[in-house]
Amino acid sequence: MAEEIRVLIGQYQEGKITRREFILKAVAFTGSLAASYALIDALVDFRIYAGEVDPNDPALLCHDVEYSGRATPVFGYLARPAALGKFPAIVVIHANQGLNEYTQDVTRRLAKQGYVCLAVDCLSRHGGTKKVNPKGEALGNIRDLAPWYGVAEDVDSGFIFLRTFPDVRADRIGLIGFCWGGEMTFAATTQVRGLKGAVVFYGRSPQPLDLVKDIQAPVLAHYGEKDPTVNQGITSTEEAMKKYNKSYTYKIYPGAQHGFHTGNNLERYHPDAAKEAWAMTLDFFRKQLQA
Repeated sequence: MAEEIRVLIGQYQEGKITRREFILKAVAFTGSLAASYALIDALVDFRIYAGEVDPNDPALLCHDVEYSGRATPVFGYLARPAALGKFPAIVVIHANQGLNEYTQDVTRRLAKQGYVCLAVDCLSRHGGTKKVNPKGEALGNIRDLAPWYGVAEDVDSGFIFLRTFPDVRADRIGLIGFCWGGEMTFAATTQVRGLKGAVVFYGRSPQPLDLVKDIQAPVLAHYGEKDPTVNQGITSTEEAMKKYNKSYTYKIYPGAQHGFHTGNNLERYHPDAAKEAWAMTLDFFRKQLQA
């Protein structure tokens, strides 16, 4: 029993199962719903789940999608308000694990705030995340599998797809990405036209840096203090953005590591930094996309 629970905890921490799935399986092991909640409560501060959104939330319409890309069909996950109206659109770029439950949840969180959101599966050209990375592990070769210019093309095609929806405000589009997806977000802003705002979570800057001259949208970036590999480029990025008169706002969160927003990775998750960064992100998108 102890080993089974240990495996279950590991699956949950790695994002391979949702909180709901964890509770259901834990009940089977412990025989008690209360014990299951006590177990998960002991694992993690419930504050990190304040933003989780049920895939079956009646206020949302959520489902897998496929749209036409420049090279191949592109897979994605779409979350949008169920209510009638016209909403800004946001594309979400996943980290190096591929399009997983965490990315889908981020997409739903944004949809709850009044956005039509598309999480793009950047591994689509190789058959998609489920085929390329069924175990959900970090892919060390993801830059080879999904080079930045290919990602930029699939993101741009994603916005073309979103603009076909009658509830999307075609003139109000944004982009957000995490980890490798943050790097891809920063790079894609140099290519995608019409963006009104981009948010980078602990992502490297475009290379060469002179590419930032082609950025049209304001950029908000979040960095963890304990992330030297990514952070070594902040100063030069700030200089380049100033050189080309681009809007670049960033914050470095004390004590936070790379991946501090990822609630299902307890080794990296930093609740205070995650909460503040998310609040800043929502405020940024409100100003850039909902005006």
